[in-house]
Formats: sequence, C-alpha cells, structure tokens
Amino acid sequence: MNKVRRKTIQEIITKIQELQGEMESVLEEIESVKDEEAEYLENIPENMQSSERYEKAESAVESLESSYDTFEEAKDSLDDVISSLEEATE
Repeated sequence: MNKVRRKTIQEIITKIQELQGEMESVLEEIESVKDEEAEYLENIPENMQSSERYEKAESAVESLESSYDTFEEAKDSLDDVISSLEEATE
C-alpha cells in the first residue's frame, strides 16, 4: 500500500473515531430521556398502574432501552471497522 492510500485510510479512521464520539453523546441523550421516563413511571400512583398512561410509559422505557442497546452495539462495531482498516495499512 502506498503512502497516499495509507493517509486516506488514516483520515477515514479519524472520521470514524469522531463519529464514535458523537454517537457516545447520542447514547447519553437516549439514556437521559430513558431515565426521566423511568422516573415518571415510578412516580405513577399504584391505583393508576393498570392505566393506559402507565402502559405507554412502560412501553416507552422498554423502547428506549432497546434503542440504547442497539445504538451502543452499532457504536462498538465501529471498533471492528477501525481494526480492519488498520490491518489494511500493514
């Protein structure tokens, strides 16, 4: 591999690392919203825990947890991409 392509790959790796940082910020935002919704859910009075409002809040928390996990996996998979790119330059 020549110097120009190695440099291009390094630029790509840098972009991916920046993207990972942005993704981490998004994960923090998702977690914050999930925590707020979970707190709301916990504060719903017992007599309303079978209500539609409670079920919607519970569903929202579950969906936020799922989206967090999926997005985190996507962020973590970028490490594999970086490793592969680094191997290409060897």
